[in-house]
Amino acid sequence: MKFTWPSSAQLEALNARAGDPSPITMLNLLRYRAEADYAGHPEASPCDGKTAYARYAEQAVACVESFGGRVVFGGAAHATAIGPDDERWDDVLLVEYPSTQAFLDMASSERYQAFAYHREAAIEDSRLVLITAGKPGYLT
Repeated sequence: MKFTWPSSAQLEALNARAGDPSPITMLNLLRYRAEADYAGHPEASPCDGKTAYARYAEQAVACVESFGGRVVFGGAAHATAIGPDDERWDDVLLVEYPSTQAFLDMASSERYQAFAYHREAAIEDSRLVLITAGKPGYLT
């Protein structure tokens, strides 16, 4: 199964955390389409998925920053050391937000929604994992 947007249950879980003022980091695992799918936006120039994601990122970084977030790491994924043999990722990003609410506000903003179609066109599959800082319980 491929994932590009959160399910309603996943959105509910995020909304349940909205009152927690703790900073969060979002782990993004991204796999791009060979050819971007701009079916709903025929005015967009054809390109590959990585180029479509660059179009998205060009606006997303400033949008994230306007909600107090920042990209703290980005890089190319080369190999899976542990995981399914058929699972591969092209890029990995870590994006910090001041809180879950800040992330939710950004993702639901009109500004973000105006260019999010580039992400949809670009992504074949993805994972987005919410992380909070702190030692795992077994290290304390």
